[in-house]
Amino acid sequence: MDNYHIISSDALDIVTIYNIFYENKKLKLSEESINSIKKCKAYLDGKLANNKKPMYGINTGFGSLYNVKISDSDLSQLQENLVMSHACGTGERVPESIVKVMLLLKIQSLSYGHSGVQLATVERLIEFFNNDIFPFVFTQGSLGASGDLAPLAHLALPLLGKGKVVHNNKEYEAATLLEEFNWQPITLEAKEGLALLNGTQFMSSYGVYLLLMSHKTSYLADIIASISLDAFDGRLDPFHDLVHAVRPHPGQRKVARRFNEFLKGSELIEREKEHVQDPYSFRCIPQVHGATKDTLDFVEKVILTEINSVTDNPNIFHEEDLIISGGNFHGQPLALALDYLKIAMAEVGNISERRVFQLVSGLRGLPAFLVDNPGLNSGFMIPQYTAASIVSANKQLATPASVDSIVSSNGQEDHVSMGANAATQAYTLVKNVERVIAIELMNASQAIEFRRPLKTSPLLESFLEQYRKVVPFIKVDEVLHDDIQASIQFLQDVDIEIEELFLNHYDLK
Repeated sequence: MDNYHIISSDALDIVTIYNIFYENKKLKLSEESINSIKKCKAYLDGKLANNKKPMYGINTGFGSLYNVKISDSDLSQLQENLVMSHACGTGERVPESIVKVMLLLKIQSLSYGHSGVQLATVERLIEFFNNDIFPFVFTQGSLGASGDLAPLAHLALPLLGKGKVVHNNKEYEAATLLEEFNWQPITLEAKEGLALLNGTQFMSSYGVYLLLMSHKTSYLADIIASISLDAFDGRLDPFHDLVHAVRPHPGQRKVARRFNEFLKGSELIEREKEHVQDPYSFRCIPQVHGATKDTLDFVEKVILTEINSVTDNPNIFHEEDLIISGGNFHGQPLALALDYLKIAMAEVGNISERRVFQLVSGLRGLPAFLVDNPGLNSGFMIPQYTAASIVSANKQLATPASVDSIVSSNGQEDHVSMGANAATQAYTLVKNVERVIAIELMNASQAIEFRRPLKTSPLLESFLEQYRKVVPFIKVDEVLHDDIQASIQFLQDVDIEIEELFLNHYDLK
């Protein structure tokens, strides 16, 4: 069972999730989860058999149609109709890596035994996960309240043999793939469609993916900024622990200590400086990068609470003999957290671009635009333009989505979170930050070469040695697009130890 993750009431944490995907683990339900699902389903069946009162979404219509009573004979059709009618997503397809997270999180939420689903339904979702079967899900269509209805409808369609999926990089009609696996379509029973569609798994899956990516991007931003600091002939004084002990924000202290570690043994950092201060984009790296790390810690707490929760509606409490219609599908906690993440990560890109600007400005003995014979050669003039364009776009993307709302469902759903928009905006923004720091790395590595024969630290020299295998030193003008793309790919391929990403707090207590 080493390559299995057992779904249980144990809370998912960021390291567990990282390991599930990094080690390509399969899923299996615990006996605890199986029993919880079965007991809840049995209770719901008994309630339907012995109680003819209206129960929202179970034997009634949905949204503003909540007062419409549905006959017992139509309960299955009601749920199937719900899935089909709500599959109204449009826009780009959600990346398969995020769809896989959606499957994991939907399985986790249903496993708690408060949703009234069949065991077979959860097991089929697990089969999808374990066999890398990814339903077509689309980025547009969710208001981030009443659950991520449209995206989750698309996630659920293949259970019914409808919609499309990707398997082994090939597209299939869901019905065709079910036949290949000798699976029968799931016949939804009372409450199941609603359980599948209600929930915040679209927003929260983006949140999980972005957390993993942002932690890595934040770490790489520290490495790259330390190369830039050395290339710019910057001072290490602002990273002294005493400075940060008197303003002890955890992220700030962590960054300062990390820079001292990264730059240990650098000939450049240790040489006497002619200048007494550096520009803010260098001097204030601990304060800016650190604030982003503190933000990521906050966002992580919100997202982990969310993914270890029941977010469909109504909630079934069989031990208390209660079925309660509430609002756990509302995405406000996620919307605010994702907006906060957008702002924090945008700043990593903003300050990175400012360092690029300083490096190409012909200061501190570096040639203008980091190239020999500037004038004949434009060198790294335009990569800075590219970075500036990206950070400007990010400022627009960082505008909070959560301050917006719109009335839907004939006024029944009169306040929504727009958390889904925050999620997709954040995805674009974080990808953009990755591009900006990749451009900074191009500039910083180029600038370091003009400091030879002096060397930076052994750690950073090793990093640069690997980088130079894919992005060369630029002697004369050439097409830099390819180098920018190679730089981005290099950062994507960098493998960082999990302890550094999530567990190393540099003894900040």
